[in-house]
Amino acid sequence: MKKVLLTGVSGFIGRHCAVALLKSGYAVKGSIRSLAKAESIADSIKEQVDALDNLEFCELNLLNDTGWDEAVSDCDYVMHVASPFFSKIPKDENELIQPAVEGTLRALRAAHKAGISRVVLTSSMVAMLGDVQGDENINQGSWTNVNAKHATAYLKSKTLAEMKAWEFAKDKGLELVTIHPGPVYGPTFSHNLSGESMSLFKRILTGELKQMIHASMNMSDVRDVAKIHVLALENEQASGQRFIVATENAHAYQEITQTLKSNGYDKVGTGVAPNFMVKLLSNFNSEMKGMLPYVGKKYKGDIGQTKAVFNWKPIPFDRMVLDTAKSVREVLEHK
Repeated sequence: MKKVLLTGVSGFIGRHCAVALLKSGYAVKGSIRSLAKAESIADSIKEQVDALDNLEFCELNLLNDTGWDEAVSDCDYVMHVASPFFSKIPKDENELIQPAVEGTLRALRAAHKAGISRVVLTSSMVAMLGDVQGDENINQGSWTNVNAKHATAYLKSKTLAEMKAWEFAKDKGLELVTIHPGPVYGPTFSHNLSGESMSLFKRILTGELKQMIHASMNMSDVRDVAKIHVLALENEQASGQRFIVATENAHAYQEITQTLKSNGYDKVGTGVAPNFMVKLLSNFNSEMKGMLPYVGKKYKGDIGQTKAVFNWKPIPFDRMVLDTAKSVREVLEHK
């Protein structure tokens, strides 16, 4: 049985990747910052798949060399999902950039040293936004200009980490595949609503958030994202490629609330916040400032290559929205 070192197994995407790997017959070694979390993570995965004899954990830190060589020594592949994320703009952008870049290089160095041939890296569509002006037709050749006016710390962290990864892979002859989701939604396995995606839906469903920003982008179902991560491990055509994994078309954030409202979620507000108000509030609110790359803009990614290489069709937008809402509602009802 082939074993995969899966970094960031505690995260939203990471848990789904673990389940998808186990269901596909791989053994999983999941990395977490503290082994104290291992039991709760295992329990959440156990609810989805009966393969826990093939699940183990190790302790790794993106900013520390300790344990990386040992962690990867008995693995066949590396799936590097771990990356810092803050919706708010940190006072020092290096709080995001440094762990993203250094953690990625640690994973690649360890893989190369262990003789592993292929690494699958979680990047993002935010590494493909050009000059961050909107109206971009995004494809595998698109890159975010980290010097653009509205390039936030998060955009820079994902872009620079991926750039360094491709440089390393080319220099060392390592097979690299990068996966590029848009905003990621879908059912939660953790019963924790504090993450960015689940928190957004919680605020929408409870009526706390009554207006969405005016922005459009391809959105991603976490189940699709996990599926393509797994398929990318051994697909011969995937090596050296960047894959957008998202809906066929760009969707406005308001479409989320409209879909929920029309399906019986009565507390949901369907308004849109005026662009000028969001921009004004961004001067005082770091979370609003983090939205500036998207306000009033549309980014459309081309998923044709992903569909062709993996014979894949994305989960429909409406299903993604309703499945996410159902999952969040179940967590809220059991609290």
